[in-house]
Amino acid sequence: MGNIIKVQKGTKDILPQEMGLWYKMEDNARRIFTNAGYGEIRTPIFEATELFARGVGDTTDIVNKEMYTFEKSERSLTLRPENTAGVVRSYIENGMHRISAPVKLWYKGPMFRYERPQAGRQRQFHQVGVEMFGIKDSTADAEIIELAVSYLNSLGLNDLEVEINSLGCPECRENFKKTLKEVLKPYYNDLCDDCKTRYEKNPLRLLDCKVESCKNIFEKPEVKSVIQGDFICDECAEHFNELKSYLDVLGIKYTVNKLLVRGLDYYNRTVFEIKSNNLGSQNAVCGGGRYDTLVSNLGGQETPAIGFAMGMERLYSLLEKEDESKLDAFVVSTDKKEALKLVKYLRDNNIKTDFDFNAKKFTKQMEKASKVSKYAVILGEDEISSGKVSVKNLETSEQITVDKTEVISSLK
Repeated sequence: MGNIIKVQKGTKDILPQEMGLWYKMEDNARRIFTNAGYGEIRTPIFEATELFARGVGDTTDIVNKEMYTFEKSERSLTLRPENTAGVVRSYIENGMHRISAPVKLWYKGPMFRYERPQAGRQRQFHQVGVEMFGIKDSTADAEIIELAVSYLNSLGLNDLEVEINSLGCPECRENFKKTLKEVLKPYYNDLCDDCKTRYEKNPLRLLDCKVESCKNIFEKPEVKSVIQGDFICDECAEHFNELKSYLDVLGIKYTVNKLLVRGLDYYNRTVFEIKSNNLGSQNAVCGGGRYDTLVSNLGGQETPAIGFAMGMERLYSLLEKEDESKLDAFVVSTDKKEALKLVKYLRDNNIKTDFDFNAKKFTKQMEKASKVSKYAVILGEDEISSGKVSVKNLETSEQITVDKTEVISSLK
């Protein structure tokens, strides 16, 4: 044998025994989002690089460090690192602004970011998310957060923490950036290299830094008072207060986290994160927010919008594992023709079935059946001549003989 080619770093095969939970995540998304009036959209896996530079923001780590970009026929193309920009591009291109608001969309699929692989974070990963266009009122923000919580609850994730914040509108945010830069100026040399760049280009992103020395600076009294202060204008404050009252009505517990800014440039006003304490470890499983300027930034009409995305690998890691690989029935017979006929009949009636293609000895077939199936459906000479089958429960060893017409009901 030559050298074996292995899966690429930061990518992973999803194996048959894992698919049960993936189907559950996808099926629950389809059911819950469709029930709330969201239609599924599937956008291309690659887009013009400019879409992400303009949409996600050229000061973000994603655009600066993490995109898979390639040239083809002198065009710069990029594998999507997230899906909101692609959905907005489709919204504009397909004239969805002509549909009466709100326009509600949901998606699932693979995304690509070149970053250091770690638990729950890969270079090819999957997201499920929703976007709502056309509603400025904070009722939309409340619905989006409630939808995310409902979806997570449906998967058995109930120990959730919802954190919210308001980044304000572009005007009040500019004032906050200036004040933040002034108070941090004496500490500029102590900031990490990334934060020095953020200080000049996008000061809000400073609050997102995970480096301990920077976090200590944000804890200094004069810096903390600026961060914890109410910098947002009256209109934005009213929008945020309304959201809080709607979440109270919905019975959704939340905390306000002033350090919550999210990692993408397009957010304004409401941003939120949902953390799960399932399986004993705290994990951020959902992030989202409002992006009222993104549609116009990408060439469309001014349109308020809000959405969220969840990493499906992260969700998978928090869910109780189920083994979905066992068959319902395994046909045991030394007569291949009769076995094939019975297998087809069972499969046509939605019974997950297989058989021994080589028609080995009965004992060998029974051994195989006990490993892969819940029931053995036995078709020996006696059964064939009498038009009956024997059904054996492989967990309890109980066995009954029934007419072929009754085999479906005895298995179900």
